[in-house]
Amino acid sequence: MSSSKAFAPCRALGFVSNHIPLQVRYIRSRQENLIVTCVGKSFHTYGISHFSLLSVNGLHPQDIECMAADSYHVYTGAGPNIYAWRRGTELKHTYKGHEHNVKLLLPFGIHLISVDEENNLKVWDIKEESVYLELSFEKENFSITTLFHPNTYVNKILLGSEQGELHLWNINKSRLIYVFRGWDSPVTCIAQAPAVNVAAIGLKNGDIVVHNLECDMTIMKFTQEWGSVSSISFRWDDKPIMASASESGHIVLWDLEKRRVASQVLKAHEASVTGMVCLQSEPLMLTSSPDNRLKLWIFDMPDDGPRLLRIREGHSAPPSYIRFHDPHGHNILSAASDSTLRIFNTRTEQFNKSLGKASYNRKASKKKKGTVEDTLIMPPIVQFTSETTREKDWDNIASIHLGLSMVTTWSYNNLKMGELKLLPERFYKKNYKGTIDSVATCLCMTRCGNFVLIGYNTGHVDRFNIQSGIWQEHYGEKYAHECPVRGVAVDQLNQVTVTGSMRGEVSFWRFKCKGSQPLKTLDLEDSINFFRINHESSLLAIAMEDFSICIIDVDIKRLIRKLEGHIGKITDATFSPDSRWLITSSMDSSIKIWDIPSSTLVDQFATHSPCVSLDMSPTGETLATSHIDYLGMFLWSNRTLYSRITLTAIDPTQKAQLVTLPECAQEVTQEEAPIEEDDFEFKSKDQISQDLITLSGLSTSLWLNLLDIELIKQRNKPIQPPKTPKAAPFFLPTVAGLELKFDVATQKEEQVKTKLICPKNFQNYTEFGHLLQKTVKSNDFSPIVEKLKSYGPTKIDFEIRSLDGDSGGSVDIMVQFLKTIEWMFNSKANYELASAYFAVFIKCHTEIIANDSRLSELFKIVEKKQTECWDALQDSLLSILAHFDFLHSV
Repeated sequence: MSSSKAFAPCRALGFVSNHIPLQVRYIRSRQENLIVTCVGKSFHTYGISHFSLLSVNGLHPQDIECMAADSYHVYTGAGPNIYAWRRGTELKHTYKGHEHNVKLLLPFGIHLISVDEENNLKVWDIKEESVYLELSFEKENFSITTLFHPNTYVNKILLGSEQGELHLWNINKSRLIYVFRGWDSPVTCIAQAPAVNVAAIGLKNGDIVVHNLECDMTIMKFTQEWGSVSSISFRWDDKPIMASASESGHIVLWDLEKRRVASQVLKAHEASVTGMVCLQSEPLMLTSSPDNRLKLWIFDMPDDGPRLLRIREGHSAPPSYIRFHDPHGHNILSAASDSTLRIFNTRTEQFNKSLGKASYNRKASKKKKGTVEDTLIMPPIVQFTSETTREKDWDNIASIHLGLSMVTTWSYNNLKMGELKLLPERFYKKNYKGTIDSVATCLCMTRCGNFVLIGYNTGHVDRFNIQSGIWQEHYGEKYAHECPVRGVAVDQLNQVTVTGSMRGEVSFWRFKCKGSQPLKTLDLEDSINFFRINHESSLLAIAMEDFSICIIDVDIKRLIRKLEGHIGKITDATFSPDSRWLITSSMDSSIKIWDIPSSTLVDQFATHSPCVSLDMSPTGETLATSHIDYLGMFLWSNRTLYSRITLTAIDPTQKAQLVTLPECAQEVTQEEAPIEEDDFEFKSKDQISQDLITLSGLSTSLWLNLLDIELIKQRNKPIQPPKTPKAAPFFLPTVAGLELKFDVATQKEEQVKTKLICPKNFQNYTEFGHLLQKTVKSNDFSPIVEKLKSYGPTKIDFEIRSLDGDSGGSVDIMVQFLKTIEWMFNSKANYELASAYFAVFIKCHTEIIANDSRLSELFKIVEKKQTECWDALQDSLLSILAHFDFLHSV
């Protein structure tokens, strides 16, 4: 259950695969192979044709430790339980019986074989969910590492062990058939060869043994130089090729006829290749890795080597800096310690893009066919800035790297790293990587998309033109500050530049700094950590080293708020789109929501892993966070947009409650259902004080257009007059009964009823008129006001017009209606409604008011009351405006 009132866990982004090997299922109805990858507590199902994400299953109670698949189910082991999923999302079976976590799974016809961490093997009946056979092995003598079913071997499975031996068991008879002595190295993987009775056995020492199981004879043996064999697969398209993968991320293709290396793929993945499958009757190969990548290779090279055909990837290292880029909040820019910059789409993973890996020489890296050598890779991006204004014209992203004075540029539109390297001449030496002493510490881009301002640890602040990369000027006579610069920001109109130093100095400069002196300098009396600015409100949030946050108004150049409550280093901060909230994260694992007008903490929650970066979407719908040791990022929904949430001030020293991070699919339980209801809902009084004028709070459409209702009706009138329907056929009414008789008497009675005789004092009051008549005795006008509030504009206009005698009313109820308006002005409530009703009454009954003495006297009284209320309201508004102008000009 979420403990945050403002935000609810939504979902995770950027997760593709982990250390669990991928599974491939062929679906005959679709005539397509489906790929299943594990992402923690859930798994993803992709279509091989376009690598489109087809489904995400429900959450498991624990992380998935092993996975297997057949034509009907996907089997997952999470803790001691095993789950069978149908169609990727429907939980079909649950198998409970293991006392320890399950580590191996193998579908075996109508049975499922599982092995737990204590070396207990169970054979399950898939449909009955019952245990068919149970075996136990001593870990000291035979610790099972792999499960394998040789083709054409009925009821037999092969078990590989940590000790190197292999056992062939008959599951039907529960009998050990044969023991393979092994090759003095633990068995890591076993793969079926296209030939019957032949299997490839991968060992931890790097050897690959192609062995005949029937004769217990080694056919050939290969040695992989990169250490342990993590995966093996054979091509099934009549090519004698075996592929083996290593823990270093390399793949080797072996020619079985020539018994030598056919080709190799260096750095196929940045981590161990844990999953590798060659597809049946197709020159395709799938690989997965803990580097968060899923790749499809096609064998179409001149040497029959593989070429990368499709890829689905995320960050291979935890993201360290994330920001929403487009104004709709659909795309997130993310930088991680793997030196890459990526785009993640919040709606569909099909639009996820990579801008590449930062390189000192992009052209040389491009010649390497996308693989960047370690000597060319730049340090990780620690901060970046972007604007959408001129993104189609030139580079619109600038980033600073760990320990470098050089700033790189990127193009969001072209999805690549730019050619420019921003570096002042004072730092430039023959070494194009920049000097060791100077380091870029902060940067910002102007809203026009033309300039980049960069602060350095030497105290300098420089401005560059991002289109050409030309240095323009620096701030200050020699440097802006005498110590490292920690923050730099520019207002929305490029009038004022704000810089902050490590000593707590905040200086305001003219953007085009012709003079050497700042306009004003504030001393915050503590070291500054970073700046975060909101251009729409000109508010600047400054994170301090004492774990507090200072908020400065850039327009008036004053400190307006100071927020205290974190007990750890503040890692990031972001404003809400309406500038009412400031959301901060800290190394104390908490995320706090501050209400800026009241300077109070209104909500907070904690996570298992500290948040290192966060940002709120421009529409205010979503909060995005990234956390330590997590390769993806997490989205949180803003509850205040779709439910009634009351946020009250809470004690900043109160410990935040722990919240589970969102997963790829968020499970819903019955306990979480009442979360939409708030424990406390603040309800404002109808009228705070009798001396204050109060509005009704109703929609303006119910009263604003009352005076123009006739014009609105005229505009809405159809252009062509309505057509009269054709004359209906004449039918004589009949009398109910068995015989057919015409009811002539009814016709005669109707003819008599057409002669209407009315008395002279007849009054045809409406329901509203009857309510007004009751107020003569009761003198209670509140039911009248409530009735008018429930009416629409047309109904209100009709009722007011029906008050005169010609329309079925009388002077008496007109008097009562004026008394109702007078009562509303006296109570000083519903002021706008009373004024609108009074205006409509005058417009409709001007002549009657002028000719009747009672109405004329009462009209003057009501008019006087209205004038008094308006004068009081106008005086209050003018006073507020005067105070605001005075404070704004200080």
